[in-house]
Amino acid sequence: MPDFRDAIEAIRKELGTQLLILGHHYQDGAVLQHADVIGDSLELARAAAAGKAERIVFCGVHFMAESADILTTPAQSVYMPETSAGCPMAEMAGDLQVEKAWALLQERGKDWAPVVYVNSTARVKAFCGRHGGSACTSSNAPKVFQWALGQRQRVFFLPDEHLGANTAHDLGIPEEHIAVFNYRQPNGGLTPAQLDKAAVVVWGGFCPIHVVFTVDQVQDIRARWPDAKIIVHPETPKEVVRLCDAHGSTAQIIKYVESAPDGATIFVGTESHLVRRLAEKHKDRLTVKVLHSSVCPNMAKTNGQNLLTVLRDWPHNRLVRVPASVAAEARLCLERMLAL
Repeated sequence: MPDFRDAIEAIRKELGTQLLILGHHYQDGAVLQHADVIGDSLELARAAAAGKAERIVFCGVHFMAESADILTTPAQSVYMPETSAGCPMAEMAGDLQVEKAWALLQERGKDWAPVVYVNSTARVKAFCGRHGGSACTSSNAPKVFQWALGQRQRVFFLPDEHLGANTAHDLGIPEEHIAVFNYRQPNGGLTPAQLDKAAVVVWGGFCPIHVVFTVDQVQDIRARWPDAKIIVHPETPKEVVRLCDAHGSTAQIIKYVESAPDGATIFVGTESHLVRRLAEKHKDRLTVKVLHSSVCPNMAKTNGQNLLTVLRDWPHNRLVRVPASVAAEARLCLERMLAL
């Protein structure tokens, strides 16, 4: 396999502060070795907003690069090594579907506040910004929920059912007041009475990487490693989350592992590239294992070869540009989050 490391590093050195490479935790280590900032969605959004580099290369998936383009200035350009690296969850919520659902909710009252997970398209973020809502990440979802409930009375959360339901539960909202909007069914599969009773309506999307974790897996670990701890990402279904010792965002998972006592065994339910790096980093004092192997194929589309292609050629088809009319409203949504 060709080694692109030296060629990439030579270009990085040549461009200096004109270049900023952002790398999500789910990327392979061969890519992350070249990143100026490594983080989860919130860290990378903040880095994009604060950055002054003329060229930003986002090693992640498409919605992340869109957010970087929204938050940067017209003088800056955002590129991806592979623009086909999308997010299935984001694609489960189309802007026209969301507008139709919003109209249905408005028929049941005007006290809804939209909250959109950053794992969403720019157009859905624009919908949220237009209607006075905020974005959130898995790190700050509870804070944003509390802000939204303070603004109005009820939350319309999209596109991830599981993060929405787990966050609502963590805030003490009873199960009977959390409704799932099934976008595949007429009226979301909900009756007017169910909508009237709901304090939180969550869109029925999901992350394919995190729904592979099951109750059976957790119960098997409890039987075989009774002293082990288990932590999962909050995009995991609620019945699994509630059997685990902890749940948290990527950054929170990293902190949980780093804070564990020497000799601990920890099973982690999230994208496997991250878990294996944690296992390697802490192998001298901890045992860190994957709860179940789960690799994001879209994150894996970024590699040394296409990163080098972007840095060397700057092809126009790797440039990510959000239309100005969409970006203005989406920026409101992201800036509300960053201000909290």
